[in-house]
Amino acid sequence: MSEHGHDTSGSAHSGLPLKGIDGADLHRTVDALAAALHEYIGTAVGVRAEFGAHEADEDPRVLALESRVGALNAELYDLVHSTLGLHADLTSMAWDADEHEHSPADLDAPPASDAAEAFHLGFVVGPPVGTSDVTMDSVLDLLDQGGEELVARLVDAGFDVVEWATSRGEPADFEGFTDEEDDDS
Repeated sequence: MSEHGHDTSGSAHSGLPLKGIDGADLHRTVDALAAALHEYIGTAVGVRAEFGAHEADEDPRVLALESRVGALNAELYDLVHSTLGLHADLTSMAWDADEHEHSPADLDAPPASDAAEAFHLGFVVGPPVGTSDVTMDSVLDLLDQGGEELVARLVDAGFDVVEWATSRGEPADFEGFTDEEDDDS
């Protein structure tokens, strides 16, 4: 077995070129995958015409087709691996930084939408009463945990959470966003 947990015995994994490869099964699997992708797009377009983005993401028809596409991707991987000995990376997603608005180079930039706003949730917290192993610094950890849960809920509701932070003393400063009070001074 290789480091990937696949059987590497046999001619497909040898160091020698393979002769007389029959690619018919590979092509049939690619055709089935292409058909499933076309069916997914047709279904997704129809579902999206009926529902909002979040509901469409959770629609059983869409989820079933995503599962089918995933299974066919796995089948294609296994077939390419067993027939050709290749570890085909056919399902990764990659964008040029210039072509995609959510590229890693843009993560610190404010969102392009003028409709994005900064929101703050503040707490005034006193130290624990009596003896305790926790310190005021542990409040930041607890707020981080709560922040992660809030981000998940906002995303589930369909919002785009560009960035979030936990801070102590004053609200976090998000570059590109100012409070209206700051603008008036």
